[in-house]
Amino acid sequence: MKHGIAAVAVILMIAGAACAELPSATDIVVKKALASGKPAVIDLGARHCIPCKKMAPILESLSREYRGRASVLFIDVNEDQAAALKFRIQMIPTQLFFNAQGKEVKRHIGFIDKGTILKELKAAGLK
Repeated sequence: MKHGIAAVAVILMIAGAACAELPSATDIVVKKALASGKPAVIDLGARHCIPCKKMAPILESLSREYRGRASVLFIDVNEDQAAALKFRIQMIPTQLFFNAQGKEVKRHIGFIDKGTILKELKAAGLK
């Protein structure tokens, strides 16, 4: 019985890790990403927003796949209203694309699929 409980606990931990949401990026994390010399996308949204929820697994996947080559960040505007003001967010979700020099090169409002995010990151300098 003890082994069965332990196995279930391990499975739940693995499932939780696979479904873990990106944390809401702090101002320090954003500054580091934009100064990293790599392209970045920052998705500003909210955990309760339906299109934002649909984008969460896409962002998590891209963050893992392109770690070290691009920054993929999420900012919850309910937790960080200053970021929403700083980036002039009017609707959520909004994705901001930055080139390797940290300059905003593209802005998209609404749901965006993985292929389009990759296309925009490549246009911003992803190699």
